[in-house]
Amino acid sequence: MHKAIASFALIAILTALLMALSFMVARQGYPFGMTGMKRLDGIASADSFIPLAAVYFFAAMLMMILPLKAASLVLLNAADTLYWTVIALFATIVGTLAARWAFGQSSAPWALLNWRFLFVAAIVGCHLAMNELRRNVLLRSLFFAIFAAATLACLFWSFRA
Repeated sequence: MHKAIASFALIAILTALLMALSFMVARQGYPFGMTGMKRLDGIASADSFIPLAAVYFFAAMLMMILPLKAASLVLLNAADTLYWTVIALFATIVGTLAARWAFGQSSAPWALLNWRFLFVAAIVGCHLAMNELRRNVLLRSLFFAIFAAATLACLFWSFRA
């Protein structure tokens, strides 16, 4: 957990610094500043967590039914990678919004109240609880069904509010 928090903080700070640099260059009148801001804003979308959640929940569903060696392969090569991707993407979004707030856009932090960021909490929570879920047969069976439902919801349900 400490590694995840440290990675999140470092990525958020680096992104905020890059966004601040882009703001300063744009304020000087150079068009490159806007290009940098557009690139950082391009990945700062809450909608990108829905397909990541679908793939993560599918991997988690597989980990519930596969034998230990196969489940560890899925954990290390799919679920763990998706977990770190979600942390890096969310940290990038937080860093971008922090820089926007620091440069006078007082409404920027309100973008974090988007309900789609609950997918970040769901992925991180599932990843942290994965060891406990694997130990108990009843929990494995129950969460197999939950992960299957979550995968299908992320894939096929329209989350437009």
